[in-house]
Amino acid sequence: MLELVIKGGPFMYPILFCSVLSLAIFLERLWALRKKMILPADFISKVEELVERDKVEDAIILCHGNDSTIARIFLAGLKNARLGMWLVKESIEEKGRREGILLERNIGALLTIANLSPLLGLLGTVSGMIKSFNTISTYNVSSAAPLAGGIAEALITTAAGLLVAIPTLVVYRFLLDKAQMLIFQMEESSTKLIDAMGGQKDNAI
Repeated sequence: MLELVIKGGPFMYPILFCSVLSLAIFLERLWALRKKMILPADFISKVEELVERDKVEDAIILCHGNDSTIARIFLAGLKNARLGMWLVKESIEEKGRREGILLERNIGALLTIANLSPLLGLLGTVSGMIKSFNTISTYNVSSAAPLAGGIAEALITTAAGLLVAIPTLVVYRFLLDKAQMLIFQMEESSTKLIDAMGGQKDNAI
């Protein structure tokens, strides 16, 4: 492995850095996007049950004691329950937008890495070919052996750039779809809570 890095020339180092960064982002987002940390089913059911029984204060206490994303969204709305359904809905939507942005944090960087890695590989290819042509012009060689270093650099960096870009693009799409699905499910849960709170207001009237 080390021999390939050395043969690949100076552009192998930023390509390797891209691969490490891509892996780090993937693992961090995979951990952060666990459903039990975003949308714990038991918690959602308990909050909905409390709201349906008109126990909003108990629901607020339950949200304070839960560290999930949906708990923070629910809390934003429940705290405004006495101020009118319009403000409840506005608070939930605003908090939901902010939490959605946090769920997609750093995922866009994977797309940048997927686009950048092949370009770095292309730079390595150009660098390697320039070395080969310089060897030809300087030493007027007639055999392929003196050209091997430049050609090896060109091929290794191209392959390395693609090997980083392809899996990075795959995990980017996977994580983006996962985040968007969670955001959609958060919106559905928030809508159900708003409907439940609205139902209680109607019953009170």
